[in-house]
Amino acid sequence: MMKQTGDLALVKKMNTAIVLDAVLRYAPLSRAQISERTGLNKATVSSLVQDLIDNHLVADLGPGESSGGRKPNLLQFRASSGYAVGIDLGVNYIRGILTDLEGAVVAERRLTLRTHAVDQVVSQLFDCIESLRRQIPACPYGLVGIGIGVPGLVNEDGAILFAPNLSWSEVPLRAIVEERFGVPVTIDNEANAGAQGEQRFGAGRGIANQIYVSVGIGIGTGMILNKELYKGAGGFSGELGHLSIYADGKPCRCGNQGCWELYASENALLEQAAPLGYNDLDGLLEAAGQGNAAVLALFGDIGEALGVGIANIVNVFNPDVVIVGNEMRRAEAWIGAALQRTVDRRALAHHRGKLSILFAEQGEKSAVRGAAYYAISAFLSKMKGSGV
Repeated sequence: MMKQTGDLALVKKMNTAIVLDAVLRYAPLSRAQISERTGLNKATVSSLVQDLIDNHLVADLGPGESSGGRKPNLLQFRASSGYAVGIDLGVNYIRGILTDLEGAVVAERRLTLRTHAVDQVVSQLFDCIESLRRQIPACPYGLVGIGIGVPGLVNEDGAILFAPNLSWSEVPLRAIVEERFGVPVTIDNEANAGAQGEQRFGAGRGIANQIYVSVGIGIGTGMILNKELYKGAGGFSGELGHLSIYADGKPCRCGNQGCWELYASENALLEQAAPLGYNDLDGLLEAAGQGNAAVLALFGDIGEALGVGIANIVNVFNPDVVIVGNEMRRAEAWIGAALQRTVDRRALAHHRGKLSILFAEQGEKSAVRGAAYYAISAFLSKMKGSGV
């Protein structure tokens, strides 16, 4: 008898997940339409929908349009029943957003990082999360989770194993944040988060094979292959910023030399701009907009260096699109032509035939949107698995 009870509970969990998925994907829709889409009988659908309504995940909107006969009641996912925090922990900034359960941004915050000392960065991180949490309106689930993108290698326990541009190693960030806030925390490489953000909300929607190139102080890449995030055997894929593009090039903090990010990142741009009297990207963008020839030449060089690495990526992965994101996305007008020209010259003809090079629709917010989506996805998976 216990076996049968267990089986029934498992079936209910599976069917609840199927019904909630239908609402998430196709709402507004009626109970009858859910039955048609899922193959579940109408009585089962009605029972499961009532459970979802009781648990504040689905709202009954009342009668919709009639196709003849009584108007069916339409159902909608209750995106405001809980909220998620997404964080992009950069090398020189912390960007945070608060979203509803559909990923719509309802509040945001950005802090400048002037130190890489772990305790001080964590203190600023806590301040950012807390300020967002205080803006959550009254709702059944409150803060459902926190997603954080970081510029480094992350293991399955949410520890940052190595973040060369932060000079961090072995920092158990997930455990630290979970202890402070008491909700589930997901940590991933920021380029993976950016890839998810663009696939879910931006330029990568509906594209099967895409490489997201995060160009900030360093360079990271998130690879979505056959619509799935590719993480590699140890979960550490995507460190293409450390491709060697010069065999005897400059030494890198990672221990290699001649790494791509030493020549094509925001940091590389700032190093080259220092003799001209510029020390931040904002000033360089302003000068480029005013037609400063020396600054335009610098952006052209960075675009070409980006194109060299992207051509290598195209030759290896043959993606549908490459999406350039993070802070250097802001320089699209001044790096785009040189980047495209270099890829056209260096990538194999058959590989670039159907290739598109795009700039992130979410701009510098790709990673933070993806990080919030991680938290939302984990919460919804938990609700589906619980049978609510």
